[in-house]
Order: sequence, then structure tokens, then C-alpha cells
Amino acid sequence: MKGKKRGHCSTSYPLHEACSCSKLKVCSISGDRQTCAQMANLGLTPGKEIELLCKGGGNQCMVKINGGTISLDDISAANIQVAPV
Repeated sequence: MKGKKRGHCSTSYPLHEACSCSKLKVCSISGDRQTCAQMANLGLTPGKEIELLCKGGGNQCMVKINGGTISLDDISAANIQVAPV
């Protein structure tokens, strides 16, 4: 996908900095191989639309994806770059 920009990913920011109750698109995931694999297993892959339900006071994020809800700690959320849909 070299040279292509999808949506607004040129203005992405870490998930833990996003506003609560907002629809977002996953732009990229950083981290080691294991971290990226864990995020993929949860359904968090680039291009996927998610909804941030609430931010847990800087300690965790609740995210709605694929009809379910997952909780991410602040470190995991910092590794996920998102952009508004």
C-alpha cells in the first residue's frame, strides 16, 4: 500500500489522546511483534473502524470493535494511532 493514504491518517494521534465517545479509524499499530500480534487477535488492525466508549482516567480505554467491547491499558492504547472517521 506504498504511497496511499487512507482517510485522515495523515493527522493521526495515539488512541489514549482521543476524545471519549468518538468513532475512529485505526491508522497504525506500533510495538514489538508480540504486541502487534495481540492487537491483531483483538481485531485492531489498520483500517478498522472502532468506537472509543470511555477513557478510564488515563489507566485504560474501553473500545467497541466487531460488536464487542475490549479494555486496553494506557501503554497498549499509546501504541495505536487513530484518526477521526
